[in-house]
Amino acid sequence: MKDVGVAAELIREIRDERGLSQAELARAAGLTRSVVNAYEHGRRQPGVDALARLAESAGMRLRVTPEAIDPIRAGRILEQVLDLASELPYRRPGKLEYPTTLSDRR
Repeated sequence: MKDVGVAAELIREIRDERGLSQAELARAAGLTRSVVNAYEHGRRQPGVDALARLAESAGMRLRVTPEAIDPIRAGRILEQVLDLASELPYRRPGKLEYPTTLSDRR
């Protein structure tokens, strides 16, 4: 059997443990059966939100820990954020002055 990934195994485990069909779990989570099927067979990767909805629909709670975050994906996201930040207009840092009274804040 091919390795379908952690998310696929988790969804199937949630379903099996609760005795739900794909259609029942999908309906409870506000998804379609075909989406749940694609998740279980590794053809699609659910986001954390979708996983949480599936777990909650089966009466379970999903807790995401830092170890569960894919470091490669996190690195790509960080690169995208840094690229976007580099596109922002540059303003030379100057002396920061903080308001001392309410009238200075306006």
